[in-house]
Order: sequence, then C-alpha cells, then structure tokens
Amino acid sequence: MARDDEPIIEVRDLTAGYDDVVILEHVSFDVRRGEIFVILGGSGSGKSTLLKHMIGLDEPSSGSVVIDGADIVVAEGDARREILRKIGVMYQSGALFGSMTLAENVRLPLEEYTDLDGDEIELIARMKLELVGLAQFTGHLPAEVSGGMQKRAAIARAMALDPKILFLDEPSAGLDPITSAELDALIKRLARSLGVTFIIVTHELPSIFAIADRVIMVDRRTRGIVAEGDPRRLRDQSDNPWVRQFFRREPEAQPA
Repeated sequence: MARDDEPIIEVRDLTAGYDDVVILEHVSFDVRRGEIFVILGGSGSGKSTLLKHMIGLDEPSSGSVVIDGADIVVAEGDARREILRKIGVMYQSGALFGSMTLAENVRLPLEEYTDLDGDEIELIARMKLELVGLAQFTGHLPAEVSGGMQKRAAIARAMALDPKILFLDEPSAGLDPITSAELDALIKRLARSLGVTFIIVTHELPSIFAIADRVIMVDRRTRGIVAEGDPRRLRDQSDNPWVRQFFRREPEAQPA
C-alpha cells in the first residue's frame, strides 16, 4: 500500500488533444505520495497523451498539473526546471543512446544538470546501475544486452538525479513473461525501498495486478476516466460492464 495519502501530483480539469481533436476532456485525479499508480485503457484511449501532458512535453488546452506543489503547465524558466528535476522518465523504447555504454547513458543527466566532477558522476552512475541489477554491465553498449536489461538501464538513467517521481511508459512492452515479471519485482522493490512515486502507463494485465496500488482507466469514448481504484476490485465489482470486460480480457459481444 502507499505510504502516504498526501497527493504529490494533482491533475485538475485537464483537457488535451492535438489540432482540433480532443482526446481527454475535464480529467481530474490525484497521485498519492509513494504509491505505484497505473494509467490504463484501450488503444487510442489517451494514456500516452496524458503522460506527455503530466511531464510537460505537451501543453493542455485547459487545466493544471500540480507536481509537488507547483503547476508545470504555467511554470517557466528556473521554476519549470525545478519541477523537472523532481521527475524522471523512462520511455517505451528505453531511448538509450546506442553509441554509449550503459554507464555513459546514466551519466548524461548528471553531466547536464549537476556540477559534480567526473569521478562523482561515475560513482553515481555505477550505483544507479547496481540498484537495477546491472553492476556487471556498466561498460556494455545497449545492443550488447537484452531488452529487459535495456529497460533496467533506462530506469537507472531516469533515477540519476534522485527524482521524487518516476514515469514509466509501457515498461513491459516487448518483454517475455519472465523478464516482465522480473521488471515488475524491481519496480516494487524500488518503490518500497526508495519511497519513489511511480506513474506507469500500461495495458499489461499481469503487471497491473502485480504492482499497482491504484489505477485509473481512461476511455476514448468518454474522453475521460471511467474507473479508479484497486484493479482487483474493479475487475470483480465494477458496475461498468466494459471495465469488468477489460480486466477479465473478455471480447466484445458481437451482434447476432
């Protein structure tokens, strides 16, 4: 369970889309400090759109995203950089630089955003890789390690600046069931041992049931949140038949 009911992220009345297409409309929810919070939904539901707006990559049509007391939507300059220092992001592909070793990839944020010397940066990079079980692979290129290891290295890079919040976009995508389960266990261990808040976008049901303290489900038909809470309770007790259907992996009924 989450350590604290205090919100670390407050999304209020968020409306977002691209060009003239509205994807999410008047969305509001909180993420509690220290919890593993999962955003889920069907294809095209707006999961990744929501994540991009939460981390400040895109600007909403209206609404606010308050991160640890400051609204990233309106923040500029040093105030915005201060917010961004509190978050780390792992993109779906891992987005590691192929010409750099795993340690060099983790060093990048430290070289960009700190005044630490080279030895200190190297030590921190190795410590972050050790945290995710890659202590023996610091000198390897991304192409020389497995897909699961690349995801772990991307998490290590996202943790480089000791953020309070980690955003993971489809962390289990492309992984076999065993590797995916190992990644789930790592996420749970990091959340509990470091007290980091995780926001994870996924539709992988085994991972959702394994790690989520709480979920929200977004739906393209309503352009908003159709369910919120414990995933097992939603599977078994939701009064929304589509929500139950999603969690039980049941196909839509075909017309006679």
